[in-house]
Amino acid sequence: MAILSIQSHVAYGHVGNAAAVLPLQRLGYDVWPIHTVMFSNHTGYGSWRGPIISASDVTAVIEGIAERGVLNQCQAVLSGYMGNTELGQVIIDAVARVRAANPKALYLCDPVMGDVGRGVFVKSDIPEFMRKHAIPTADIITPNQFELELLTNQKIETLEDALKAAKIARRLGPKVILITSLIRRETAGDSIEMLAASDKGSWLISTPRFRLTPSPNGAGDATSALFLAYYLAQNSLSKALAKSAASIFALFEATDNAGSRELALIAAQDRIVRPRTKFIPRRVS
Repeated sequence: MAILSIQSHVAYGHVGNAAAVLPLQRLGYDVWPIHTVMFSNHTGYGSWRGPIISASDVTAVIEGIAERGVLNQCQAVLSGYMGNTELGQVIIDAVARVRAANPKALYLCDPVMGDVGRGVFVKSDIPEFMRKHAIPTADIITPNQFELELLTNQKIETLEDALKAAKIARRLGPKVILITSLIRRETAGDSIEMLAASDKGSWLISTPRFRLTPSPNGAGDATSALFLAYYLAQNSLSKALAKSAASIFALFEATDNAGSRELALIAAQDRIVRPRTKFIPRRVS
């Protein structure tokens, strides 16, 4: 069971592939990570060092994997932050190559574009590229609430708004939508929600909210990886949602206990695989 993960990478901390690879491996997947940047640390610190990997170099790594004759072993492609549309097209081309070798392979696109409080933090042409190219190619997308609003031009304040936005997003192409962080008018102040939707139904799950300051980068990357792993294993949207919520809660709990700005991924790795706290999703459509 292999997953091709094309994302950014940092030496210090846990974002991009540094947040996604270990959880996937602990859950039994062989991960083929391809880094789109190799930074010293995530950009939230305000300064960092290291190279951006060119689209041609990323293509060369993909070609080298293909030359091993193993693309038919790849169950899924996972992508996150796209620095530019040229790289985005390389990722879409990689998905096409994997699907040609294994028609059952899935593509999970985490449409990283921005967040509440920070606004849009990608290049100005990325949202349109996501809407017209990446999202229609994907089987699963995992936007946060801000990103789903940006993709669909739908303000989300209620559950009905969230369900409508998810439906609009699914019309763009993906079969499954996971809203990774949902805060509605009805959401309790000490809670945060996740909503998973497909044409077979929608499920909502609520977990206690950790108010970490500053909020650790990489949480969305870890969530997308966990959801992909559980969805591949369970073939059930509600079960994948429940397991993802339990694992990411365990990760946040460990991070809160550590008082760390970085995700406590190493300390939490056993609890991610075998979380002590479980949550039950509620069907909402």
